[in-house]
Amino acid sequence: QVHLVETGGGSVEAGGSLRLSCVASGLKWRTNYCLGWFRQAPGKEREGVAAMDSDGSYDHVESVKGRFTISRDNARNTLHLQMHSLKHEDDGMYYCAADEGRCSWAAWPYDFEFFGQGTQVTVSS
Repeated sequence: QVHLVETGGGSVEAGGSLRLSCVASGLKWRTNYCLGWFRQAPGKEREGVAAMDSDGSYDHVESVKGRFTISRDNARNTLHLQMHSLKHEDDGMYYCAADEGRCSWAAWPYDFEFFGQGTQVTVSS
């Protein structure tokens, strides 16, 4: 069973930065997983933010391009999201996610199979 644990959320002023981290365990041996970050604001649907494949290919949704950077350490099964210039609209619960197989960039953003419990990001203006 895939298990994802996020850390690094918190409260920050608008314009500030946060770095989220995720540790994945229970991944199948020699199986590729597309890893990503999703977020959900109160009263809104969960949305994909960024994803990265094991070959280093990645994508970010338009609203965070130039401000957020996803990175991945395949050897340590870890995923990070560096967030700069945070805005109030970035508020929400951020989830680490995994999907067995290669990232399907033509379909991104799309829902993944496994999600962590989430870490809260609060941006005050």
